[in-house]
Amino acid sequence: MKKEEDKKIIEEIMAGMHCPKNFVYAESGFDILCKARDFGLDNYLECLESDPQSCSFTLPFGNVFFCQCPLRVYLGEKLKK
Repeated sequence: MKKEEDKKIIEEIMAGMHCPKNFVYAESGFDILCKARDFGLDNYLECLESDPQSCSFTLPFGNVFFCQCPLRVYLGEKLKK
């Protein structure tokens, strides 16, 4: 995927969501992101943050927390960030 296409998709995702962190990751150029990893499940990442409960986008499942943030998921699954 081309960078311009990625930028357009990212802008669309951001326009369609409320970010409790006010998109601070976008302001950094996505150089600074919360810790998460793609584990192959569509629309979810595994949250690797030390305090995942503090994020409104986490979904607890047993001892694991899943990230459901549409922007973070796109970055992790499509752009491998």
